[in-house]
Amino acid sequence: MPKPVILAVDDDNNVLEAVVQDLRREYGEHYRILRAGSGQAALDTCEQLHKRGDPVALIVSDQRMPGMTGVALLERVEKLYPDAKRTLLTAYADTEAAIQAINSARIHYYLTKPWDPPEERLYPVLNDLLEAWGAGHKPQYDGLQVVGLRWSALDHQVRDFLTRNQIPFKWLDPERSDDAARMLERYGIPDSKLPAVLFPDGSSLEQPGISELASRVGLNTAAKSEFYDLVVVGGGPAGLAASVYGSSEGLKVLLVEPEAPGGQAGSSSRIENYLGFPSGVSGEDLSRRAIIQALRFGTEFITQCATGITTRDQYHHIELGDGRTVSCRVCLLAMGVHWRRLQVPGADRLLGAGVYYGASLGEASSCTDEEIFIVGGANSAGQAAMHFSKFARKVTMLVRASSLNQSMSKYLIDQIAATSNIAVQPDSEIHEVTGDTQLECIAVRHSNGEITRHMASSLFIFIGAAPKTSWLPDGIMRDELGFIVAGPDLRKSGKLPTGWSEDRDPFLLETSVAGVFVAGDVRFGSVKRVASSVGEGSIAVQFMHQYLAQF
Repeated sequence: MPKPVILAVDDDNNVLEAVVQDLRREYGEHYRILRAGSGQAALDTCEQLHKRGDPVALIVSDQRMPGMTGVALLERVEKLYPDAKRTLLTAYADTEAAIQAINSARIHYYLTKPWDPPEERLYPVLNDLLEAWGAGHKPQYDGLQVVGLRWSALDHQVRDFLTRNQIPFKWLDPERSDDAARMLERYGIPDSKLPAVLFPDGSSLEQPGISELASRVGLNTAAKSEFYDLVVVGGGPAGLAASVYGSSEGLKVLLVEPEAPGGQAGSSSRIENYLGFPSGVSGEDLSRRAIIQALRFGTEFITQCATGITTRDQYHHIELGDGRTVSCRVCLLAMGVHWRRLQVPGADRLLGAGVYYGASLGEASSCTDEEIFIVGGANSAGQAAMHFSKFARKVTMLVRASSLNQSMSKYLIDQIAATSNIAVQPDSEIHEVTGDTQLECIAVRHSNGEITRHMASSLFIFIGAAPKTSWLPDGIMRDELGFIVAGPDLRKSGKLPTGWSEDRDPFLLETSVAGVFVAGDVRFGSVKRVASSVGEGSIAVQFMHQYLAQF
């Protein structure tokens, strides 16, 4: 494959030469640096590259050019290279127009001229953009492949696990792809053993379990040590933040996550109100960045579930799903929450065969030109609706309330209203789902008692959160719903819970067991937002240091 292209565009030869020199000095080894002296010349270049199948990673264009502005150029280039990163060069007077273009023209960033020194004002921005492009770029494929039927619950589980762990793979459905039969014949796998995971070295896994699959694709499933300063249970935003801060401050940190780092936020298609990302950021990208940070500071990750905690002599012992135990001085519970189950006939039977909980982004491309339904009216449901609207012919949101105003951020409400193939159906809830081997029809009950039926192939459910705390010992106090109580909330009727043996009040995020902390959505009274979870995970480390300083 040829090197990916970075294209610089400016009608001022002196500025263009300066841009090209800076780009070549930093990126010339891995990218092909091209130039264009006008918007039309840049468009012609992109059309030629597109015909040859050459990848374009980044376009840096001046705004004020005769004949075609930078914004107009970048809007037209997006049709040829929708994944290319688009950056606008502006004078100070054009800053407001550039900010507006981030929304109207989907421009990823703008840079104000001059950008000297480039090491501070140019390269950090472009590095982030190119890293994000590289993470999503899919060159000609010769890697991991999954062969399975779309309506198989196990096939969905395998694809969802790989997607959430950001492991690239190609999916082949025997009912849709002739290549699937050829691959199965080459690997000698019968149809009765689907789904099958095919590896480039000629090996394969048939109907794999998650633990087996995790080990085979290179994820760590066993801890390297028996003792850590900090064990973090749960790899969502709170757990990742605690891992970054704990490791960066010298603690030996183990993060235990049974599915994939990122939690529910990691499956969000677009988070647009997170500080520092004016163009929005996908949950996948945010998680990837956090994982890289944590690894760089020394955090150890394992794909395992925690099954119990015992405390002896001020040390905490975490029992794992593989039967092993790891010990630590402090522990953080950051398991997050899972979607509440839809208690209607047919929902459990068709799970993974048309009925899905959460975004299930691995199913998005399968919904092309179909009509899908989303249950829920909070931000997660709105983000999913916007994402699936790019694939599905129509997206219908079923909302129990009379409107979205009380449960969803205004920016999402406005985006949904402006998207022609999204329909919001208020005062509605699922009554029944039916189908033989896959979802075929849903029955919707309306507030006036009327029940309507709709043909449907996919139903995505976002109906509230339940904590993952049933495995915890009784000594860790929870409310009636299972959320973990911590800090000042532990004082019921003005006194601390029975069993609290310390000569002090619990720290802000400390549970009823000294040295065991909690952060994120699983905490009683938490704010269910990504930024809040990140903040709690970060400050929890400071309270851990105070706890450890006692000994």
